[in-house]
Amino acid sequence: MNTGDIFAALNTSDSNLLPREGEVYYHGVVFSQQQADDYFQRLFTEINWQADQAQFGGKIIKTARKVAWHGERDFRYRYSGVEKIAKPWTPTLLSIKEIIEKKSKTTYNSCLLNLYHDGSEGMVGVVH
Repeated sequence: MNTGDIFAALNTSDSNLLPREGEVYYHGVVFSQQQADDYFQRLFTEINWQADQAQFGGKIIKTARKVAWHGERDFRYRYSGVEKIAKPWTPTLLSIKEIIEKKSKTTYNSCLLNLYHDGSEGMVGVVH
């Protein structure tokens, strides 16, 4: 399925798509397939991807996905018992950030990147 198909029925209005807590706004397609592929290849090679870690049953385990967190300063946060510290923006991330900020009419101070090895991995969200 083309990712454009997933969002084909959505409009690009200013309506919050979440029915409860949080906010999600769909701004339409931002990058052409060629641009997206180019950015992916650049990020794939320039980002210092790290195995993600999470705490389960009191033990720290490595997950299959790789992660990286970048921002305007060394922001810290804890997730699943593990502290993460943001690394500086890369030139590629700054380029993407500028485009996204113009499109969304907002600013961002950091970006969390997830790298999955194939289509069998991903994040699962539960809405109650």
